[in-house]
Amino acid sequence: MSHMSEQLYEELTGHHFEDLEVGMSAAYAKTITEADIHAFAGVSGDTNPVHLAESYAEDTMFKGRIAHGLISAGLLSAVFGTRLPGPGAVWVRQNLHFKAPVKPGDTVVARVEITELRPEKNRAIFKTECWNGDTLVIDGEAELMVPPRKG
Repeated sequence: MSHMSEQLYEELTGHHFEDLEVGMSAAYAKTITEADIHAFAGVSGDTNPVHLAESYAEDTMFKGRIAHGLISAGLLSAVFGTRLPGPGAVWVRQNLHFKAPVKPGDTVVARVEITELRPEKNRAIFKTECWNGDTLVIDGEAELMVPPRKG
């Protein structure tokens, strides 16, 4: 296999378990739009007016509409599925702590970092965080199954 073929293969398949090291990290950023909020409400069925109705949300502790927390948490999936570990990894466990709201128009950065490797089951443990500027909006921990190198 040529160098370019090997690089493309790695990009399409993600990291193998043997390639991982504690401390590796990756991130993904996205601005949360009105369309994202409405699409998530449609897909999930969560039509809570704190997400969809400004007149209702103005009277809440948030003083306006907020995005569904799982939209921000879902950005972690983008990191895991496309960057680290990447394609082929399977998310098996996640805990989340919602720390602060995200409003329409906010840019959320989802970041993951490997904190532990469990070679007996090809599992990687990750610290997971979502940030809105300098504000931590979600933190937690995830466990993923990562395919080993074949052969």
